[in-house]
Parts: sequence; C-alpha cells; structure tokens
Amino acid sequence: MGRCVIVGGADIGRYDRVRAHLREDDFYICCDSGLRHREGLGIAPDLIVGDFDSYDDPHLAVETIVLPREKDDTDTVFAVKEALRRGFEDFLLVGVIGGRLDHTLGNVSILLKLDSLGKTAVAVDDFSEMEVVSRRPVEIDGRYAFFSLLNLTGVARGITIRNAKYPLTGAEISCDYQYGVSNEVLPGRTAEVSLKEGRLLLVKVLP
Repeated sequence: MGRCVIVGGADIGRYDRVRAHLREDDFYICCDSGLRHREGLGIAPDLIVGDFDSYDDPHLAVETIVLPREKDDTDTVFAVKEALRRGFEDFLLVGVIGGRLDHTLGNVSILLKLDSLGKTAVAVDDFSEMEVVSRRPVEIDGRYAFFSLLNLTGVARGITIRNAKYPLTGAEISCDYQYGVSNEVLPGRTAEVSLKEGRLLLVKVLP
C-alpha cells in the first residue's frame, strides 16, 4: 500500500516546496478547505472529508464523507483515523501548519499519535519538515539550514546528537526548558539524533 497524504486547509505559500515531497502513487485525502490546494499542489483527491464549514462541498465525482459540524474530532483528525482504518502505514501531512495556533498544535499532536501506533509520519510546511524521534535514530543531512528538537511529552532522556554544531550525549530535554532549538549539521557530515526514553519533535528548517 502506498502513502497517504492528508491535505489540510492551512495556508501554503510555497507550493513548489510541498510538491517536491509528493509521489505518483500517493493517496490524497483533502480535508474541507484543503480542497483549495488542489491546483497549487497539482493533485486530485482520492477521498474528501469535512463538515464544509470553511469550504463549500464541490460535489466532485470522488468519494466524500460529510461530517457533522459539532464533533470531537477535527476534519484532519477524522481523515487520519479513516486512513488508519483503510490500512495506511505511511503519512505525509501538508496544509496543517500555520494560521491558527490551536489547529497547528492539534495537528502536531497527530504526529505523536501516529508515532505511538508505530506509523511513519512527516508534516511539511513552507519552511520546514517535522517528524517525531522516538524508537529509531533519525539522520539529518546537510540540505537543512537548521534543525531543532522540541519536547512535547514530559521529559526525554538519553538524547544523543552526533555530527552537529551542538552535540549532546545522554542529555535530557524537558517541556519547560527547550534548549534544543537551532542546531546545525556540520559541513560535509550527516547528523544523527537518538534517545533512550521519551519522544521529541524534530523540526528540520529549509534554507
């Protein structure tokens, strides 16, 4: 099974950067006003979900799940749950970062949820790529201007960063002291991040 791309309604200013992450065999779920990104991304939705409170239902000849406006799950969360129900293991989230901070933080938590289920997930916006570091080491190559490690879930322990301007060995980062911001990969090297306990949000910032 291919990858599922969840398209949310947050602003996308650099469609070229987002398009660079798309693949021919991706399965696209557009969430409500995420439909406005169809032309900019050059995609056709395979599934549409939403309560259509921020975008009119275009009544396309595409499978559409119309949701109630009063519900616990956001349209984006519902789309992820539906993709999980259909068996997807690999996710790309676009149009989910920016605009309203509450929506952004809620969508970042989707990365944590997917990680807890053992799925692979990356969120991409105009400036960065985001993923969760937990069970497996993650490599960061030199194409990025900076990378940051943020703790969103308590205390992360046994953090090791190699081949970076600010290395760490067996360190801790807590939610109330975020000192892992704006690190840099050493020239000509590939940085590696690993940890023994907890989870971290890795934000790789594009130049």
